[in-house]
Amino acid sequence: MSSFSDAVAAGPIVLDGGLGTLLEAHGHDLSSSLWSARLLRDDPEAIRRAHAEFFAAGARVAITSSYQVSYSGMDAAGASHAEVDAILSRSVQLARDARDEAGLEPDAAWVAASVGPFGAARADGSEYTGVYGLTVSQLREWHRPRLHALAAAEPDAIAVETVPSLAEVEAVCIELEAVGIPAWISTTISHGALRSGDSLAEAFALAGAAPGVIAVGVNCCEATEVGDALAKAAVTGLPGVAYPNSGERWNAETRQWSGEAVGIASRAGDWVARGGRLIGGCCRVRPDEIAEVARSVSLLRSVDANPGRYTWPAS
Repeated sequence: MSSFSDAVAAGPIVLDGGLGTLLEAHGHDLSSSLWSARLLRDDPEAIRRAHAEFFAAGARVAITSSYQVSYSGMDAAGASHAEVDAILSRSVQLARDARDEAGLEPDAAWVAASVGPFGAARADGSEYTGVYGLTVSQLREWHRPRLHALAAAEPDAIAVETVPSLAEVEAVCIELEAVGIPAWISTTISHGALRSGDSLAEAFALAGAAPGVIAVGVNCCEATEVGDALAKAAVTGLPGVAYPNSGERWNAETRQWSGEAVGIASRAGDWVARGGRLIGGCCRVRPDEIAEVARSVSLLRSVDANPGRYTWPAS
């Protein structure tokens, strides 16, 4: 069986897109502080259907709906610690169920358990500033139980996403050592630096040296910044991760999107050339665009007889 780590090292793999975007398009209200975490509790089948739609579009990694699930946030909604553990486990199983429904084998499609930043659980937009007022030690303590609960559900990988500051990168890197599941760390950036203003190169160096981290890159950012970010990530020697937003911009105060979308599929070739191996979309990227990304990526590889394993054409 092809492990996720082996598959990532062998060639580009298509990630899914904006899960919350698709759930909203299906008519679900995600305006509460729990965001899609509410559906994990109240309507899990809605999440399974959304995963299945991305798989049908050509995604080969489903990133779970656990991004905004936190013990503090769910406690405020009346959920016990044990119930949060069960919800986190459910997020992984729903993605597995969608993979089965799509008729994909475990060595050709994978489930990555999403670990969002501390700011996502606050639901105040602070994941786009990194201003938390917490030490590395405090961030480690906050991330630890969720990481272990997700690892217990045995996903193929852990996706630590939208990390805005060097302190949070350091915290999750330390905690991942004890988890035992391959992980990627994806930062969110603006103007070539982390959202906090910290050095992106320093963040990649820290993540690239962490045991268990198999890929590094960026998500939830402008597509125009991805290429340069991947060039910095390549210094680590690890596969790159690239799943930017559509180009529209989120206003955390008004909780609305504005601006126009820019195509990301046409940029996939450049991202792969710069070391990108996990390629997809984040906010506002829908299944139709993931289908375009999948078509673009398919032109960059040749597929051998073993599904999920890729052989690069001779240069």
